[in-house]
Amino acid sequence: MKKFVKFCLFSFLTLGVFATVFVGGYVGINLIKFQSIPLNTEALTSPSLSIDVYSFENKKIDEENQFNGDFCKLETLSDNTKNAFISIEDKEFYHHHGLNYKRMAGAMLNNLKSLSLKEGASTISQQLIKNTHLSGEKTFERKLKEIALTKKLEKAFDKDEILESYLNIIFFGNNCYGLESASEYYFNKNASELSLDESCVLAGLIKSPSKYSPITNPENCLTRRNLVLSEMEKDGFISASEKIQAQNQPLKLDVQKHNTNSKINSYSQSAIDEASKILKLSPKQIAIGGFQIHTYQNEAKQTELENALTSCQAENADNAGIVIDAETFGVSAYSANSNFKVLDCQRQPASCIKPLLVYAPALNEGVISPDTQILDEKITIGGYSPSNVSKKYAGYLSVTDAVKNSVNIPAIKVLSYIGIDTGKQYAEKMGIKFDEKDDSYAIALGGMTYGVNLMDLTSAYTTFSNKGEFSPATFVQYITNSDGKLVYVHKPQPHMVLREDSAYLMTNILQETAKTGTARKLSSISNTEIASKTGTVGKKNTSGNTDAYNISCTPEEVIGVWFGNLSNDAVQIVGGNQPTEVVRKFVQSQKYEKTEFEVPSSVATAKIDALELEENHRLVLASPYAPERFTKTALFSRFNMPNEVSENFSQKPQISAEASVEDGQIVLSLNAQKHLTYQIFKDNIPYQNIKEKSGELKLRINFPENECALKIVASYSTPEDSDTQNALSDIKTFNLKRTAPKPQPKEKWYI
Repeated sequence: MKKFVKFCLFSFLTLGVFATVFVGGYVGINLIKFQSIPLNTEALTSPSLSIDVYSFENKKIDEENQFNGDFCKLETLSDNTKNAFISIEDKEFYHHHGLNYKRMAGAMLNNLKSLSLKEGASTISQQLIKNTHLSGEKTFERKLKEIALTKKLEKAFDKDEILESYLNIIFFGNNCYGLESASEYYFNKNASELSLDESCVLAGLIKSPSKYSPITNPENCLTRRNLVLSEMEKDGFISASEKIQAQNQPLKLDVQKHNTNSKINSYSQSAIDEASKILKLSPKQIAIGGFQIHTYQNEAKQTELENALTSCQAENADNAGIVIDAETFGVSAYSANSNFKVLDCQRQPASCIKPLLVYAPALNEGVISPDTQILDEKITIGGYSPSNVSKKYAGYLSVTDAVKNSVNIPAIKVLSYIGIDTGKQYAEKMGIKFDEKDDSYAIALGGMTYGVNLMDLTSAYTTFSNKGEFSPATFVQYITNSDGKLVYVHKPQPHMVLREDSAYLMTNILQETAKTGTARKLSSISNTEIASKTGTVGKKNTSGNTDAYNISCTPEEVIGVWFGNLSNDAVQIVGGNQPTEVVRKFVQSQKYEKTEFEVPSSVATAKIDALELEENHRLVLASPYAPERFTKTALFSRFNMPNEVSENFSQKPQISAEASVEDGQIVLSLNAQKHLTYQIFKDNIPYQNIKEKSGELKLRINFPENECALKIVASYSTPEDSDTQNALSDIKTFNLKRTAPKPQPKEKWYI
């Protein structure tokens, strides 16, 4: 037994030594190899770089997208500002030679435990190299390159030069590269004027600009700021009283209104942001590398969208619009007027989520058709008691009417028919992302934990214009490097989410919304068919709203427009008003080749019994004998056709009537039925028609003759119907005679 234990220990020791030698040799060889990688000093010291972005027509987009245009010198910054970054990012910055081996060992141990490369233990020097020379990939090879270049950096520059370069290239969110740019954006002041707590806000922000954003996540931002202050106290940079005083300061932003064509929301900036994710390089690295970004922008559409947004401003509200080509899934136009990067913002989608989460999935599952009747009533479901915006309930509504008038209760009910999970699965396939807490029926009305951004919401609607197929929208068409060689090409890979018939039926419902529903401002559009959905996010106890949308589909493209603000102040905006007006102006300015939605062969029309629909709220096929006025032509998927034929109008009608003669008149008592037409003939001459009457009727007809024939013909058709001769009918005849007066007995003249 002892020999076996010794053997095992010896084997493990041998393997450990071998592994150490192997890993050490691999690391050593690669570090020597990577020593040949040159240090790009221009990337470290250049205060300003630009990226070339081109339109679909291969014209350079004339929009500003400079980086580090605002450069700050280290000597102008306060000690508190410099020390805030050192305390939270690299405490040993002035004492190590670029690498913190203790932190690296700890990070390596944690990575081995988690079998990942989550922790990097990067010093400020390493972060500077990573942001100017390397991709964002987390691989051992990239880490070794980082180490080799960091050593070169430390030899070529002193610590203050490294810190200055770092502070001028680091990303602070909202298109802010460098401390000066961030200071001006968030606090409307120079970096040299930053207070202690403001410095700590920015120092805490760089770890994750979205998670710790002072605009979209103020609570996270304050928690992170207070952590930075605590670290500064530990490091002896500030006193306990200074820490407490700064931690008690509220978050005070002073975000100034940017120019309408500000680069923060420009088309080119959005393309750069997307290219950064594609190449896994920071925008700074893209600029340094000389990459060229070719997009789907249509210059004419871009101009018209900007004009439409500018002409439809709402007081105290930002706005944004996006146009996505249904065939290429490319963004042909995008513009926004806001202090904030709109496409980074998730907002409640309101009723615009209903077609994606509720109605299109239900159509595809065969649960509903456009004319399916839903009872609009006060309900409580799963502990949730929703209400309509009007606080009124309309009784039975068709699905089409519920959608076009944006009635809430039917949406909740239909989601309950298919199930929340099923609805979410469909919406997720169309690019909508849900939080795990989005598990209540409130999501049918757009009540999400975080919401969606305008691009994802608009992109999801391309499913309807594209016959049920979806692929995420994109700004970038292809990217070339400094040598003009392709490094990326967008190749859409659409997948089917809905059958063609389901997509068309949903589109047809949304066309009704544009004609007579909440988007009826679009009813004047004549240059193309258009389908539309509006959405409005209200605010309790106020007369205004926080968000308003219009998402509209034509056969060629999808247009999404949003009005609102991130402060959530109630403003006078409604989905059917300003956003819809922007869509109307844009669409009317366009010339389309394809102007009609194509009807797939899997969509059929059928005549349904309107009487059964009205009285019993059921979709059943009309009897072939049913008159036109009691039928309704409805659209169906061929996979979800009704197969029951109505019993109405399928049997011979019955006449319930009596006729008598009184005081020289014919008295006709008729028990009328509303769906029957009665023709009354006197001696075969038409006398009177009765229709749309129900209940006991009593008619008096002049009767000067001694006798006549009274005939009643009851049918389902009217005399005007073209198929009268084919209609089932009943005939009842009365042969009437005038009754001679009964002779009176003569009085006796005698007693």
